[in-house]
Amino acid sequence: MRSIRVLLIALCIAVVIIPAAAQEGALTLEVLGSYTTGLFDEGATEIVAYDADSMQIFSINGNDDTVDVIDARDPAALTLVTQIDLSDYGASPTHVRVRDGVVAVTVANDQDAGMVVFATTAGEVLSAVTVGALPDMVIFTPDGTKVLTANEGEPSDDYTNDPEGSVSIIDISGGVEALTDENVTTVSFENFNADGVLPDDVRVYGPNATPAQDFEPEYIAISPDSTTAYVSLQENNALAIIDIETATTTTIRSWGFKDFNVEGAGIDPTDEDGEINIRPVPVFGMYMPDAIEAFEVGGAVYLITANEGDSREYEDVYVEETEPQDLTLDAEAFPDAADLISEAVIGKLEVTSTLGDADGDGDYEALYAPGARSFAIWDAEGALVYDSGDQLEQITAAAYPEDFNSTNDENGSFENRSDNAGPEPEGVTVGMIGESLYAFVGLERIGGVVVFDITDPTAPVFVTYANNRDFSGDAAAGTAGDLGPEGIVFVAAVNSPTGEDLLIVSNEVSGSITVYAVRAGM
Repeated sequence: MRSIRVLLIALCIAVVIIPAAAQEGALTLEVLGSYTTGLFDEGATEIVAYDADSMQIFSINGNDDTVDVIDARDPAALTLVTQIDLSDYGASPTHVRVRDGVVAVTVANDQDAGMVVFATTAGEVLSAVTVGALPDMVIFTPDGTKVLTANEGEPSDDYTNDPEGSVSIIDISGGVEALTDENVTTVSFENFNADGVLPDDVRVYGPNATPAQDFEPEYIAISPDSTTAYVSLQENNALAIIDIETATTTTIRSWGFKDFNVEGAGIDPTDEDGEINIRPVPVFGMYMPDAIEAFEVGGAVYLITANEGDSREYEDVYVEETEPQDLTLDAEAFPDAADLISEAVIGKLEVTSTLGDADGDGDYEALYAPGARSFAIWDAEGALVYDSGDQLEQITAAAYPEDFNSTNDENGSFENRSDNAGPEPEGVTVGMIGESLYAFVGLERIGGVVVFDITDPTAPVFVTYANNRDFSGDAAAGTAGDLGPEGIVFVAAVNSPTGEDLLIVSNEVSGSITVYAVRAGM
């Protein structure tokens, strides 16, 4: 029997959520301009990076297998300059970062080893090195001496080839022009395959998978002193902590589980009742963060996560997703099961079949849903400091009551995502403005960016919400504005072409990139 670590969250949450436009004196996000590829739902603008010297945006274009280079000197007139062709290096580019005039791009190659391609900001390829299977994210260390990749190692569609997840560390201290594979050290998780090494609440559940195969690194944050990597193992609901100098994993721990049955931490769990009804329900949320970023306040390192959630779905081979109405619920744990599993309550809520039957008797004593519908702040050991509770759903409900929990590829989809992770926080970044530190959280489904003041990491304060989406438009026709925010970059005023703080958001579904000015409210 696996023991389950449950986080019972006591939260101080504002009773009234004030829409962004009504917050006197708060920051505002004002659209300066957008760049549009004209490609709907083709992954044409998945991830972005910004280079202050050239004042260019670098955007992953999965449709063309390129990095698109966009002139951002005038954010009101974003213009495509060139494309860096990556077709010779693998199946598809996945992530991009820029530092000191060097562009680093991860390129996946199905279940085989991937590559990191290094180029100039003018688009000239300088070198390429081999990393682990399916690299999905790349990051420079703050000191600029190394580049790390999160190698997701997902299985093939038929689940016959399940490569190991890993993290590759590339030493670029001697420059990138002469890099070879000898500069790459790949951190495996094989030493966690032995029995009894992992904590019981770390999820390892793929068919016949070892922990090393099952771990799927999604995103990496680096400590400000460049010594430690914090790796989100999304499907496993776990955090891996890596010592960069020794290239060893020092810790793997579960993110734990959020109790949705607590006032202020509830969810709207169904799309069948025709109304907004955010409330406590007897379900636990698996944090399962996508983006993760490290920051420092008062000499202490913290992590901030966008708790998106994910589940494994390999049709006709392995599908973990199910619904409460299709499970047998333990009569003692759920005495009101008959009412609970009606579609108007939680009957259709997406839950996993891999957790909840602790005694193995075929009925479920607990229900676990992918994602926490929140952002969270953690200390450097991975202990929870703060969770935003139900605020993201409350904020979007107040701002868009007729389009609450819409999906991202069609309008007229009120409550479509209530039974599937709600607003689905995906991306997160932080930025210092004046004496205050702010978090910017992208909501993949309904869209837009929520801003919180996190100067006190234990007590973040909601600031504003901006959504450059037109709910009266036609998504497929390109008239619905920004859809599916994925990548978020904060540009400090000192690095900005306009001399003011900016936020750059890439929107994967609409194939668009929007630049916001971050301004003090009036």
